[in-house]
Amino acid sequence: MAKGTVNKVILVGRLGADPDIRYSPNGVAVAKFNLATNDYVSAGTEGNREERTEWHRIVTFGKTAEFCGNYLAKGRQVYVEGSIRTNQWDDPQGQKRYFTDIIAREIQLLGSAEGQGQGQGQAQGQGQGQGQGQGTAGGQNHMRNPGPAGRSAIEELPANTGPPDDDIPF
Repeated sequence: MAKGTVNKVILVGRLGADPDIRYSPNGVAVAKFNLATNDYVSAGTEGNREERTEWHRIVTFGKTAEFCGNYLAKGRQVYVEGSIRTNQWDDPQGQKRYFTDIIAREIQLLGSAEGQGQGQGQAQGQGQGQGQGQGTAGGQNHMRNPGPAGRSAIEELPANTGPPDDDIPF
């Protein structure tokens, strides 16, 4: 990381469509999907507010991409943490065109497609396209990377994994 700079994005939104999962020539999973976020802007002098929807292109790699293919669907609410990357290309007329992606390093399920909040899970990956990382899924379950038999082992996590209340300084 360059000294004195930060490139970090945190978004909470809903998927506009099911993720598109593809594989690179060397077998690394790549997931792409659009995420909608909403905010409110002032509309007029009477204090009215209008809802505005922003669409973000999300890209992720490796185990996190595989997690997306298995658990994400249109309308699902997710937490995304990553960084911004802008790419450019030349259109057929020779004009430079730009697009901005969010490169997701962590994705967490926040609720069902209907917003009922059933089940939570998360996936974390490291690197951009190296296929390294680990995925987790399930509110109280932890899914480890597949073992030699290609199966995932599930183990129960303690219900309260945070610090005891008397350790909190406020």
